[in-house]
Order: sequence, then C-alpha cells, then structure tokens
Amino acid sequence: MVWASWTTTGVFTGQGGARTEEAGTVSGDLTVHTTWDGQQADVAVQYSGTSQWFTLSGSPVPCHTERDSRQLHQVVVEAVRAGGATVPHGAHP
Repeated sequence: MVWASWTTTGVFTGQGGARTEEAGTVSGDLTVHTTWDGQQADVAVQYSGTSQWFTLSGSPVPCHTERDSRQLHQVVVEAVRAGGATVPHGAHP
C-alpha cells in the first residue's frame, strides 16, 4: 500500500482560526497533519501538545500523487496561518 504523511507543528492561526468538523473553529498554536493513501489526502489539526485530532473542514480531498499531497499540506499550513482555514479544493495540481 502506498501512503505518506506530513506534520507541521507550531502553526499559529490567523484571525478566524481553522474550521473543523468536530470542534467548530479552533485557534491558537496548532499542529497540522496530512495523510495521503494514494488516492486522497486527509487533513487534521490539533492543539499543539494535545492528543485529540480534529478533521479540517473540506477534508478529505482527491489527491492522486504524493507530490500533490505534499503541496496540499503546505497550502493548508499557509491557510491556517492566514486564518479562516479549510482544506482548499483545487489548490493542488
């Protein structure tokens, strides 16, 4: 099975935080985690230093290559920093 994952810690949210499925909008010092299973990318966030993950709104998204999923992860990290973050559809090649 093909898969990959990326984790970025210490991502401080911009105004508007990050919108999640389970907890609504979260803000502050977050960890962003993307898992790619060869077909789609799942993106989750957690308050840094905690164990509970929240699905970022818009996740999962179709993502057919590892390179695309890595680029998606970086786009999401920047979106969280900007605030009002969800998983952007069509943001990856």
